Amino acid sequence: MGKKDVPGIGEYGGPAGGWGALQAVAKAIRGQMAVDHSVIMLQVNQPQGFDCPGCAWPDPREHSSFEFCENGAKAVSWEATNKRVTPAFFAEHTVSELWEWDDFKLEFEGRLTHPMVYDAATDKYVPIAWDEAFRRIGQILRELPDANMAEFYASGRASNEAAFLYQLFAREYGTNNFPDCSNMCHEATSVGLPQSIGVGKGTVTLDDFYACDAIFSFGHNPGTNHPRMMATLRAAALRGAPVVVFNPLKERSLERFKSPQSAIEMTVGKAVPIATHYYQPKVGGDCGVVKGIMKALLAADAAAVAAGGAGLLDRDFIRDHTSGYAALQADLDGTSWEEILEVSGLSREQIEEAAAVYAKAERVIVCYGMGITQHRHGTSNVQQLANLLLLRGNMGREGAGICPLRGHSNVQGDRTVGITEIPTGGFLDALERVYGFQAPREHGHGAVAAIEAMRDGRSKALICLGGNLPVAMSDPDVCFEAIRGLALNVNIATKLNRSHLLVGQNSFLLPCLGRTELDVQATGPQSVTVEDSMSMVHASRGSLPPASPELKSEPAIVAGIARATLPQSQVPWESYIEDYSRIRDAIEQVFPDFARYNERIGQPRGFRLDVPASRREWRTDTGRANFLVADAGQRPLARPEVKDALVLATVRSHDQYNTTIYGKNDRYRGITGRRDVIFVNGDDLAERGLQHGDIVDVEAVAEGDDARRVLRQVVAVAFDISRGSVAAYYPEANGLVALSNIDGRSGTPSYKSVPVVLRKAAGEARDLSVERV
Repeated sequence: MGKKDVPGIGEYGGPAGGWGALQAVAKAIRGQMAVDHSVIMLQVNQPQGFDCPGCAWPDPREHSSFEFCENGAKAVSWEATNKRVTPAFFAEHTVSELWEWDDFKLEFEGRLTHPMVYDAATDKYVPIAWDEAFRRIGQILRELPDANMAEFYASGRASNEAAFLYQLFAREYGTNNFPDCSNMCHEATSVGLPQSIGVGKGTVTLDDFYACDAIFSFGHNPGTNHPRMMATLRAAALRGAPVVVFNPLKERSLERFKSPQSAIEMTVGKAVPIATHYYQPKVGGDCGVVKGIMKALLAADAAAVAAGGAGLLDRDFIRDHTSGYAALQADLDGTSWEEILEVSGLSREQIEEAAAVYAKAERVIVCYGMGITQHRHGTSNVQQLANLLLLRGNMGREGAGICPLRGHSNVQGDRTVGITEIPTGGFLDALERVYGFQAPREHGHGAVAAIEAMRDGRSKALICLGGNLPVAMSDPDVCFEAIRGLALNVNIATKLNRSHLLVGQNSFLLPCLGRTELDVQATGPQSVTVEDSMSMVHASRGSLPPASPELKSEPAIVAGIARATLPQSQVPWESYIEDYSRIRDAIEQVFPDFARYNERIGQPRGFRLDVPASRREWRTDTGRANFLVADAGQRPLARPEVKDALVLATVRSHDQYNTTIYGKNDRYRGITGRRDVIFVNGDDLAERGLQHGDIVDVEAVAEGDDARRVLRQVVAVAFDISRGSVAAYYPEANGLVALSNIDGRSGTPSYKSVPVVLRKAAGEARDLSVERV
């Protein structure tokens, strides 16, 4: 039986990239930017230009004139738009009225132009002078009984300079409360990898991708989330390196890709096949997959040794560089194939086939995204990937290593320069040595802990350096009410979003410069710096005139609030803002890895920060790389009495980046003009008496969650997704995730460990919203 026709739901038959990508670029630029601003695209990711405000994929070894992708073009045009949100706009619309707008419409209105403060009497934002805004914010912060009643949120798009000043301000103020976007995406990496290999970052460089013999890809969708990676995968595929993919959904970019920069492919050539092997485990089945590959590898190694061969493991590396191998071997021996197959959703033949590819390749890179980290067992998932690499010495040598795929373009850099709720003693000692104040030593709040503290009344102030925290978080109803109850809510932003409409007793909206804009301070035009996913640090300098003469840079806004809050501050805030090179000198004093910072960012590709594991130096408690054991089965997700539960993963559409919605299309999945869908395996639909196009309610049934959470009246889309798995869009489906549904080791919300049941609904599809009964 064929699928019934449903408006806005079809099938996409083409490759990723190609003419569709070029058309989307042209549409994004034409729809947002003035004609004279479109030339800014030639400066994206260029040595003397600005870093794309989108993903954190590194710049190539040799630059071309066009170093941006489709979604990068959307991000740049979205920021460099000619649309404006002025005081006149706020005079026309109450906050209550704006709350009824959808998220796309709010951001589509354009760039914020003036500092604003909420006026409860009129329910509107009204203009306020910068100095008065700083004075009032500082006064409220000084009047809090305890510095730990304030939360300092940071988005991954903040520069190193802004992030360093931000953490410096908060620590001089007296708190380590730094909820940030890392807590919601790669915190499992930041917690898990240091225990395994001594560093919470990837170990590879871009050059390693051109020297590897195979790439193993887990839980990520590069065509949407980091499209410039497609050129790297394409190059590997063209030279014959196997690309082995593990993903519950069939994603077009991992199947085939047509490069928009290849004239032959765009005219007469065929698309390049990317994945040589494409496996579809259950959502949440990756730990079982990796344990299965390791179990198969050990069995094949034993057989090779028994036959008189050298074996498949790197025994010298294991002996000289690792600890814990015997415990891992015992765990794998004690884990049955029945358990592995049940957890993973793959067959033994598939797992052994993948293990054979891994064993044959001398140098292997493992890439992974939030399909690995955003689970109740995300930290263990990350550590099992490290185990797999360690077995054959695929760590700390050319063409091999681990590659966590970061999202925002400087989320890794922000963490490097101090945005963390769990600072090390060495870092705090350095801060005290350079600045002379006593830094707080107790661990602060991550994102979930911060929301809980605001919900419970233990925190009364929130400053957001960018981002859209309550919308990005799980359990948004709880988040919204928590923020509405604050004494102070400050948002530093370029565009209007839903977070800004959660007004408390004192709410301020402070507009800042974007990456694309020229930042001129007392000593002249300034550059900022960012760190990509492979620890490369480079400069970024915009050139467009600011969207408004009232805009201030993020560093200047942070310094303004700091001066008003800490009148006796020991930090030379004015000097830092006059010349950002002085901020970089300060970063170098605190973090020796940034030696000759200002000199080295003058290099065309910048410089790479030290990653000790890349040279086989293991800064772990044992002084070695550690094999770490995990339970393949994990604990049950659904309540015991629930039957026929499926596991939901929240995903992005192709027309969005994190919580920013550029449009309502998801081209590669065949969705046009809507987001009210849930992707389901066709056999799972049939088993439940449902079919493609039915309107369904989606109810969360997580163990330990007493609330009833229902995503009502969405369209069931039969899709090529693994049995037992479903997917719906983030952030609309976030309400199905309880605030307590987290990876207990990292605190990462389990956006991809959500047990649900589907029921046929009455009525038509409607705008997505989760009812919490």
